[in-house]
Amino acid sequence: GVGRHPARKLTSWEIIFVEKGTLTIQEENTVFEVNEGESLLLWPNRRHVGIEDFPADLKFYWLHFERENNQPDLPDASLLAIEQHCSVRDPQYVIALFRQFLSEQEKLQRSQALEIILLLILQQVSLSPGYEDKADDAGAAMAWKAKQLIRTQFHLPISTSQLAKELHCNADYLGRVFRRTFHLTLTEAIHRQRVRAAEKLLLNDAASLTEVANRCGFNDVGYFRQIFSKHTGLTPAVWKRRYCKEHINSG
Repeated sequence: GVGRHPARKLTSWEIIFVEKGTLTIQEENTVFEVNEGESLLLWPNRRHVGIEDFPADLKFYWLHFERENNQPDLPDASLLAIEQHCSVRDPQYVIALFRQFLSEQEKLQRSQALEIILLLILQQVSLSPGYEDKADDAGAAMAWKAKQLIRTQFHLPISTSQLAKELHCNADYLGRVFRRTFHLTLTEAIHRQRVRAAEKLLLNDAASLTEVANRCGFNDVGYFRQIFSKHTGLTPAVWKRRYCKEHINSG
């Protein structure tokens, strides 16, 4: 929840897994929004950079690895059967593997266990759902269209039924494919987009709470406070006091 991913170009691979929140990162000219339960594989010798500050609720793991000449089992780009950005089938198991890796790493000595855990993590990512059944492609495409509408229309009074109407599909179907693709309900996605916009608006000391709520699609300030606190762990007023000053001092 503090800072942003640094700009760098490394000679190693980097696998990232988001446990909570959304990580926004750019590799060369491609921007990725990595959501809860999703992984991202950053390639060696490609510049990557965080393009916005970490949201307060963000929690993610990252792991750098290299393939040495005497380690044929570690993946090469041509051998990695892994989507660069994808959802994982069993997020809790992946979280457990990362925590196990951290525990093993604390022993401050290289061990074969670290390599085995890495391979298990990569194996789990390679089993990501959504790429095996081509029949799911249409549903995933519909989900991405809904996400784009949420991103551009969050300030309007949108709902699941309105999104489905605009996309000419059944609301229940849209809700299912969206949840399968992004591990979020449409309502959660709308709230998350609105809260992220509110976080930025609250950095403007001149904006009132009512103004921020209205500009982010909330007609009721009380409900805005409730949703904002749920997603950030802070009330809008506390967020404003904590981060507005930091933004001004670092600007």
